[in-house]
Amino acid sequence: MKTFSLRKEDVTHRWFLVDATGQPLGRLASQVAQILRGKHKPTFTPHVNGGDCVVIVNAAKVKLTGRKLEQKRYFRHTGYMGHERFTPLKDMLEKHPERVIERAVWGMLPKTTLSRQKVKQMLKVYGGPDHPHAAQQPQPLGAAAARAAAGVGTPAAAAAAR
Repeated sequence: MKTFSLRKEDVTHRWFLVDATGQPLGRLASQVAQILRGKHKPTFTPHVNGGDCVVIVNAAKVKLTGRKLEQKRYFRHTGYMGHERFTPLKDMLEKHPERVIERAVWGMLPKTTLSRQKVKQMLKVYGGPDHPHAAQQPQPLGAAAARAAAGVGTPAAAAAAR
């Protein structure tokens, strides 16, 4: 039996909608990273962009545990010697809540050109409840994850139904 390798022509991208209200940041980011990468599909191939697109709404209402709101800082460098800039999470969440989730998801993906493409093109994050992707008919991710956990649509569920 030959090893299956997904081709670029055979890829189909679905759209998922995630509501970040009250969800812990790290758990949300790890779940989204797996969907962007395509690890939830049986046709996963590491070198092909076979993942699905994800729209995240209410990014400003993401849950942070512990004292992360006061203690966590984001680092960037200006390019000049000694010019390190630290931005507190609290300020970033107030000004640009979408960047908090984008950085968390980026941290959970491999650092390759394929991953950069996924974060820039396949991940859409919005601070409020509205998004302009209604034409893509995104499915709520909570329902899809619950359906997969229940075994609906899996070969084991099909065998049990017979």
